[in-house]
Amino acid sequence: MAIDRSAILAHTARVHPDAVIGPRTRIGEFCIVEQDVTIGADCAFEPYCFVKRWTTLGDGNEISAGTVLGTDPLDKNFTGERSYLRIGHRNKIREHYTVSRGTKPESITTIGDDNYIMTSGHIAHNCTVGSNVVIASTSLVAGYVEVEDQVFISGGVVIHQFSKIGRLAMVAGNTRVNLDLPPFFMYAGYSAEAKGLNIVGMKRAGFTVAQVAKIKQAYKILYRSGLKLEEALTKIESELADENTLHLVRFARASQRGICRE
Repeated sequence: MAIDRSAILAHTARVHPDAVIGPRTRIGEFCIVEQDVTIGADCAFEPYCFVKRWTTLGDGNEISAGTVLGTDPLDKNFTGERSYLRIGHRNKIREHYTVSRGTKPESITTIGDDNYIMTSGHIAHNCTVGSNVVIASTSLVAGYVEVEDQVFISGGVVIHQFSKIGRLAMVAGNTRVNLDLPPFFMYAGYSAEAKGLNIVGMKRAGFTVAQVAKIKQAYKILYRSGLKLEEALTKIESELADENTLHLVRFARASQRGICRE
């Protein structure tokens, strides 16, 4: 049976008989779950949620009222073919949020595990959001954006399509992100500017004093030395190499839009 016997469906919910609903999952009043949807175990949907076709959720997700998952992309080039939204485990998505599936046929929007996504925002088509990410209220994530693990995006942030945000970056409220943001740093300003290290985030992530010290030196080389970008990256690579600084170097070298630099 596609709907597990231990799942609880409100009387006013409309769940397609071909949808897969896992054990102990609760579907609230006036929710709609379309066909070709798979929802794992122990999920909870508050009233008026809409889970559209070709959406998959893992276990333990909590979805608040008025949220729509798997919306058609907000893209004029979209022509209606099958594409996907895949959400991992233990995510919290709060009220009145929308997440789109991919634009091109068979393409995917992906959200990882243990994310906390606050109210009244949007994650667009073909985004990749990692795990342990916080996205605060009214932030907008445009198409093809990549957000690495443990990023903190404050309220009212707008992220341009194809931008990338590195691990443990923190973006201040009402910031416009239109370039790639290297990992481990804090960003603020109308257009994102590097403002130092995300010390609190790194401590919470278990970074040692020595690891933070190397990242601090890397920041100084990248943003304060006056070196050209490749010169700065080569210096970091040769003098400060560890798993974190090398991730920073790889991120910067892989950037297609260019990284945020003063």
